[in-house]
Amino acid sequence: MHRFERHGLLSNRFYGLTLIELLVTLAILSILAAAALPYAELTVKRENEHELRAALREIRVAIDRFNEDWRSGIISHTSEGASEYGYPKRLDVLVSGVDSGDAKGTKRRYMRRIPTDPMAQQGVPVEEQWVLRSYQDDLDAGMWGGQDVYDVHTAYEGTAIDGTRYSEW
Repeated sequence: MHRFERHGLLSNRFYGLTLIELLVTLAILSILAAAALPYAELTVKRENEHELRAALREIRVAIDRFNEDWRSGIISHTSEGASEYGYPKRLDVLVSGVDSGDAKGTKRRYMRRIPTDPMAQQGVPVEEQWVLRSYQDDLDAGMWGGQDVYDVHTAYEGTAIDGTRYSEW
């Protein structure tokens, strides 16, 4: 005996979802997705900003360590990789290294690799992702003077979550 026959509820009705129930469910899901999408985009943007800050910090710390070593004499003042002000002549010098000036001819390296800019377009070589500034350049100079690498910033012109421009970081 079927369980509905016991209660006198014999019915030919199919059990499942009606079209109205499906439409209501889809409407609720689309509202939830529309609310979650901006949050997901904000999370991705925040993560990229965190990566950008970490990359800038890594490069700037390497530049500062290079300059400290030059000032303290660990790097020769006549080294081909260093400018007359003690900064690396190119960004890749931090990776390839400079002669330490000892009898062994060892090189001092300051980074394993140049970090990628998370805001840069795909396919752009890592050396071209960063805007460089020389020690001699003005703070708001639009072009790199080319004498050395005193500072870096992203080439991306977007605005951060806090309202600042990424290129000003």
